[in-house]
Amino acid sequence: MSIPLRFAIRWLSYPLVFGGCASFMIWALYAGIPYWPTTPIVAAAGLLLIAGLERIQPFRRAWLEDHQDTLTDLLHMLVNLSVIQFTAEFLAKLGDAVPASVRIFPIESPLWLQLLLVAAVLDLSLYVMHRISHRVHWLWRFHMIHHSAERLYWMNGERRHPLHAALMAGPGLVVLLISGAPSAVVATWFGILTVHLAFQHSNLDYSVGWLRHVLGVAEVHRWHHKRDFEDAQVNFGEFSTVWDRLFGTFYDSAGKLGKAEVGLHEKDYPRNYFGQFIDPLRPTSAYPAGHNSLEQDESRNT
Repeated sequence: MSIPLRFAIRWLSYPLVFGGCASFMIWALYAGIPYWPTTPIVAAAGLLLIAGLERIQPFRRAWLEDHQDTLTDLLHMLVNLSVIQFTAEFLAKLGDAVPASVRIFPIESPLWLQLLLVAAVLDLSLYVMHRISHRVHWLWRFHMIHHSAERLYWMNGERRHPLHAALMAGPGLVVLLISGAPSAVVATWFGILTVHLAFQHSNLDYSVGWLRHVLGVAEVHRWHHKRDFEDAQVNFGEFSTVWDRLFGTFYDSAGKLGKAEVGLHEKDYPRNYFGQFIDPLRPTSAYPAGHNSLEQDESRNT
């Protein structure tokens, strides 16, 4: 591959693909074009472009190979995107019905400001729930599915238990529901986030330079998936790294992953979708290697 092409893919993939998809979705919001099916189609196009770019310029060539996970990840993606979009649209529709007399969401503000506010609320919700999911045993049992991936690629962003996917966004969605946030704005943000998460977990050798200090991109998020559990307790941000910086969990890991493995120490973790779906529902006292839950911490102090 020529050096100019490698350079272009490395530095232009995120701004062109993510930026292009996000811009189109925002334009559709301003134009009053219904969310369905426009935004999902644009998001799907973005995901397919990322998948194609991975084949051309992978971060790790070994991650291009099927790890007996492709079908499982595809099912996770289809189920979770459906669950999240349905939950978001259902709650947001309820928000649309909030009487004007009690509505506190600034619907008179410019759409870009409304979108920014929705993004901030949901990003904080996702950060908090993500961090708690690494500390509370029963939540970790659900979140383990996401960390069980032994390679990172464009579909890993949606490798989640559907109940945990709903729990992650739930607090933020409830806040937006109570405040009366417009459903179109909420749905647009989820479309934008879908493309970003594909980039965040992608096997694409790309960079955003200093913007990695602001955006939760693959350069800093791959470290969060390290098999060494204690090392991975950083970079929880789903879209931005703002909350990681505010709460002291940001680590600039760009270029430091080396040959470190990702995934879990548990070698017998289920690989098929049904096995992963029911595993968190089974009674167990098992913790990942190095894992300290809040329950364990409290028991030591009593």
